[in-house]
Amino acid sequence: MTPLKPYLIRSIYEWIIDNDTTPHLLVDAENTTVQVPKEFVENGRIVLNMRPAAIQGLVLGDQIIEFNTRFSGKHVHINVPVVAVLALYAKENGRGMVFDAEDEDYNDSETEFPEENPSKSKPQLRIVK
Repeated sequence: MTPLKPYLIRSIYEWIIDNDTTPHLLVDAENTTVQVPKEFVENGRIVLNMRPAAIQGLVLGDQIIEFNTRFSGKHVHINVPVVAVLALYAKENGRGMVFDAEDEDYNDSETEFPEENPSKSKPQLRIVK
């Protein structure tokens, strides 16, 4: 199965915009593939304002989130892998979603579920007094 996180990010972003609030993206800036202005990183994290009027060329992809914006008047290209997204929330009320830290090699196919009938033998019962 495809990862759920990119779908949640897209739907939560749309929900925040539909409710006339400002989407903010909390990013793990210590991820080596994150491209953000390092001078604005605090404690290994950065919060990005994703208000449509503040960004251009937004792509909410399955692997990468990218857009162009300005920091201190300088034009900056932002590139954030989906695995580095820690939260997406509305600035005004904090509503949104916090994501669990994920390993980049996360793979749903590795999840094991017990078989419905692991053995075809009859159950064994005993009387306990």
